Amino acid sequence: MKSLEEIVAGVRAGALDPVELVEDALSRAADAAGLNAVVHLDVDGARKAAAAHDRRGALAGVPVLLKEIIEVEGLPHRCGSASMEGIGQQDADVVRRLRAAGAIVIGLAHTHEFAYGCTGTSNRVGPCRNPHDPERMTGGSSSGSAAAVAAGVVPLAIGTDTAGSVRIPAALCGVVGFKPSYGTLPTDRVFPLSQSLDHLGVLTRTAADAAYALQALTSQPATAELDAPRIGVVTNPEYLQLTPEVRSAWLAALEKLDTVDVQLPDWTRSFTTAANLQGPEAAANHSNRSHERYQPDVQQRLTEAARVTEADHQQAKEHARRITDELDQLLHQVDAVVTPTVLTTAPLIAAADTADGGLEVRKQLLNNTRLANLTRHAAVSLPIPADGLPVGLQIIASSNEQAAAVACWIEAQR
Repeated sequence: MKSLEEIVAGVRAGALDPVELVEDALSRAADAAGLNAVVHLDVDGARKAAAAHDRRGALAGVPVLLKEIIEVEGLPHRCGSASMEGIGQQDADVVRRLRAAGAIVIGLAHTHEFAYGCTGTSNRVGPCRNPHDPERMTGGSSSGSAAAVAAGVVPLAIGTDTAGSVRIPAALCGVVGFKPSYGTLPTDRVFPLSQSLDHLGVLTRTAADAAYALQALTSQPATAELDAPRIGVVTNPEYLQLTPEVRSAWLAALEKLDTVDVQLPDWTRSFTTAANLQGPEAAANHSNRSHERYQPDVQQRLTEAARVTEADHQQAKEHARRITDELDQLLHQVDAVVTPTVLTTAPLIAAADTADGGLEVRKQLLNNTRLANLTRHAAVSLPIPADGLPVGLQIIASSNEQAAAVACWIEAQR
């Protein structure tokens, strides 16, 4: 498949037609309808935009999907919930940036309801299904964005990431998920989960595409200047409780890298701090809404969130500053730190409905990704060679440019 840069060059040169690109994407979306990755196709709007396209922009002619918690003028704004029936009144900032860069919005991608879940199984239209095995989860909450890129529907999709929601589905679906540093892409008119932790991110087929997309949307440099990077490999045992399939792929990937052992900030303190930051903010964001038509797991999560005390919330803010300082100091010593993105390959969708409400599955999915939201550092999930289902390697770096450079370097070592 062509890279984003190749698509754009072809459109600008007249070798590729935006109309044909959109028609191809709409056709692939129809073919992949069984995955539930796309919850709304704006067929008429996409065709109109393609027909009127001026062949300019850093994303000229690129078909794109947006996670359905991102507001798009004139499209349904439901956030995956049966409790919402709204229509977008105004484009979110990221949508305006996409359009200004020449991208063509073809529709909306599946989210775990209100982005409040990491499995991608709870939505008004049912679970999103993994293109590698439809009986398995995509991960979430940017479930449809990852699945659509993995299925070849679009080369670029936009997601959100509060505790790993771009990187988790990227890992389970075998694509690249790039969560840039906090505030890189503004979150206005994006339904909030936790304002202290919410990030917008991109999902693409390659690290080079992710770097290119971020540059197109921010005008920041795509990557830092980097030769062979100095890579820190996590040694905290909590990050390495891997299934055999993930362990095999992880160890094989490390063999190709020049690494030094590092310790990330204490896992328990980091995980608890992130949860105590997120909880009260999530509860407040839903305090004026009726929860009766919410998915059961989201209702339960909001009940748990409301139990976090204000004292714990304030203490979490102080702990977050200290943990961020610790990670900053570590990232002065190495170009990036790598961890497995997720402890397991994609679980069966049925595992979300176990007696414990899928708690053990959620722990496996969220375990390694929360730190980078807490500290607001750039983080990328990069697919690595694996036997069977996809496996992701997570890169945490001091800046977007550094994360992109390391991701592209590792990608080139395959």
